[in-house]
Amino acid sequence: MTTSHNDESDSRSFRIGVVCALLAHVCWGFFPLYWRMVGSVSSFSLTAHRVVWSFLILATLCTIVPRLRRSFWKWHGRRTLAIYATAAVMIGINWLAFLYAVGTDRVLQASLGYYINPLVNVLLGVVILHERLRVPQRVAVVLAAIGVGVMAVAGEGVPWIALTMALSFGLYGLLKKKATLGPFEGLAMETGILFPFAATYLCLAPPSVDGQPLSTATWILLVCGGAITITPLALFAVAAKRVPLSTIGILQYIGPTLQWIVGAIVLGEPVSTTKFIGFAFVWAGVLVFIAGDHVLNRIRRPTANHETQLEYDR
Repeated sequence: MTTSHNDESDSRSFRIGVVCALLAHVCWGFFPLYWRMVGSVSSFSLTAHRVVWSFLILATLCTIVPRLRRSFWKWHGRRTLAIYATAAVMIGINWLAFLYAVGTDRVLQASLGYYINPLVNVLLGVVILHERLRVPQRVAVVLAAIGVGVMAVAGEGVPWIALTMALSFGLYGLLKKKATLGPFEGLAMETGILFPFAATYLCLAPPSVDGQPLSTATWILLVCGGAITITPLALFAVAAKRVPLSTIGILQYIGPTLQWIVGAIVLGEPVSTTKFIGFAFVWAGVLVFIAGDHVLNRIRRPTANHETQLEYDR
């Protein structure tokens, strides 16, 4: 009876986690449409507003929620501060590149950046952590590199925005592996580090449209941008505790796929034959990457179950 109840509870927890993960990635996938509504504001101003309002909301949460308050409002040491300061720079670059892509009708490049991000993570693991590449990972990286090369050589130009987004977010993820704070406290610290610079920029160069002050509607969208930034993070934080990493790894491609649909179909960005071929190579790399992880997980699972049984027998 107890086992049945536990299984039902685990199943319910898993379903909640999957729903939260789906909602988070759907939010990220449709982000371009939201920021497009304030596309008349420069990407620098949008990034500054995103930092300011995200920090104010997160700082409020870290003040009124006891668990967050105990973790956030204390001195964490110079090493932790250095890690989060560097992470803040990386996430700031990532946000700026994304908003620049949206503002200059290059949502497809943003999508490409998030597609190749997991493969960049693999390369960073090899270069910085001296990890070894498995065969599927090697094939995936090569296919993605061919895709980017096709776009660069055949007249599309080097997709600098996509590469900047992928590399900055890859380094951000690498730094977060050494982080000690929770997702909300961590992002609060990162945006808090960027806050003085963002606030100073907005004071020295107030955002305007053609020299005219922003409308009330635009201000509301900018302020709500903080909540829009935090909402998928909260959903993902819930999902990460309830859903296996292998499932999270597959679901992470929902966001860039939706962004590609938004860019190509909703916003009507041109998809040349060259660009489509380049994306096809990247998509093939992603499929090889997912399939390789799936096979590895299936191989590891019986071994883990066998070890568990041995421990039980002992």
